[in-house]
Amino acid sequence: MSLPSLPGRRALLRGSLAASAALALPAAGSAPAFARSGRPEAKWGVQTGDVTHDSGLVWVRSDRPARMIVETSATESFRLPQRRHGPLLGPGTDFTGTTRLRGLPAGEQIHYRVRLADPDDPRRSGEPVTGTFRTVPARRREGVRFVWSGDLAGQGWGIDPDFGGYRIFEAMARTDPDFFLFSGDTVYADGPIQATAALPDGGVWRNITTEEKSKVAETLAEFRGNFRYNLLDEHFRRFNAQVPSIVQWDDHEVRNNWYPGQRIADTDGRYTEKSVDVLAARARRAFGEYFPMSTLRPGDREGRVHRVLRQGPLLDVFVLDMRTYRNANSTGDQTVDPQGILGREQLEWLKRELARSRAVWKVIAADMPLGLIVPDTGEGAQHVEAVAQGDPGVPLGRELQIAELLRFIKHRRITGTVWLTADVHHTSAQHYQPSRAAFGDFEPFWEFVSGPLNAGAFPASALDGTFGPERVFVKAPAAANVSPAGGYQFFGEVDIDGGSGELTVRLREQDGTVLYTKRLRPGLVGQ
Repeated sequence: MSLPSLPGRRALLRGSLAASAALALPAAGSAPAFARSGRPEAKWGVQTGDVTHDSGLVWVRSDRPARMIVETSATESFRLPQRRHGPLLGPGTDFTGTTRLRGLPAGEQIHYRVRLADPDDPRRSGEPVTGTFRTVPARRREGVRFVWSGDLAGQGWGIDPDFGGYRIFEAMARTDPDFFLFSGDTVYADGPIQATAALPDGGVWRNITTEEKSKVAETLAEFRGNFRYNLLDEHFRRFNAQVPSIVQWDDHEVRNNWYPGQRIADTDGRYTEKSVDVLAARARRAFGEYFPMSTLRPGDREGRVHRVLRQGPLLDVFVLDMRTYRNANSTGDQTVDPQGILGREQLEWLKRELARSRAVWKVIAADMPLGLIVPDTGEGAQHVEAVAQGDPGVPLGRELQIAELLRFIKHRRITGTVWLTADVHHTSAQHYQPSRAAFGDFEPFWEFVSGPLNAGAFPASALDGTFGPERVFVKAPAAANVSPAGGYQFFGEVDIDGGSGELTVRLREQDGTVLYTKRLRPGLVGQ
């Protein structure tokens, strides 16, 4: 069914947010000028990230050098605001910056506004840009609701104003989420956006274009331009001002199916830089500049994407990085594979944090699926890109590391684990059961897939039987690279009830229509 148009707890805020977040569209591909005339402007909107019970990160980008100033209030009128001076925004961070808000009340709606002041004359400041977010509740009875998806502007399908742009963000906002889990492929740095693309019905998809999106990203400026491109969409900017994010990355922030140490073939004339490690370092820097992340902030010496975000008594979110520490893509038939897809250090971190968690539910945010076969067609027909390698027998290759983790969860009797992912450009629900599996030393669990947000949709991936998955729901096209105009754009919703502790997953279409619902009971090791 379609979402009802009922007002949620943020409904009264949306009128003012729309006015402040839907700013005049920045000129396509525009970069800040160093001219000091006029006042600084925040045309790319505001966003918040990694919100806790008493803190949060606020992000902004200026159109010129400016001092970031953030005011917060318990009311939309900003009576008796608290002011915090943030960083000086300059070319070193592409004029982006974040300010950490501390000492916030738990479980409360926080209103904030960002002013950008001329660094030479603080009296000269631009119009404030406002936003809101809700801090993590301290009490279980308040419940938690969030949405997740991934894959934005892929396969050449960018912002088409005639289609309505990234309108899926409006449907996600209507669910009134506490946060958005952005499950990777936040940009397609390897996917140029052309002015037009032909549609099967004879129509034409008309993209907004920029200089940085006209080719594959290689320079730092081009990677930055990829993140800036998505902020040209008014729906995305408005959503960012209303809903805090928890962001992870996957491959397309750098290049399709990349892994550390990879060299790009000389025959690939799109790239003059052949070292993927060099590209990844530039992409990682831009990624940290354009998303407010607690563990990857500009200037940090040792940043990381993997982290745990504690969302109160009901939920901990374990954000994985299945890209930075993986071994090379291969046929995946090794009988010994200590590095795997997570790397040993990240695996041990995940074990420790899962064992420490006292939350009712432990959502494991994976940027790639476990039992769905994802081939690496660029490396060779038999190479695999994710975990599953197509052999339904005992664990081999990267499956060995996942088997170790699943065994650990069982033997430590860790309850309430649920896996969420995107990546494969369709939506599905898989139940993993040891009685069906070649490897049986684990407790049953669920994996839910959603996406894309605005990208090509693809047929459903085949399953690998090693961990006994059964696909109980799937919606995917029969053809490859179906445009957003053809449908098959998805997001997922998780709603945890504060009274019963039950967790409900809803897989939704682009307009918010519910396709599939699964309710899980709390306190079980496996179900």
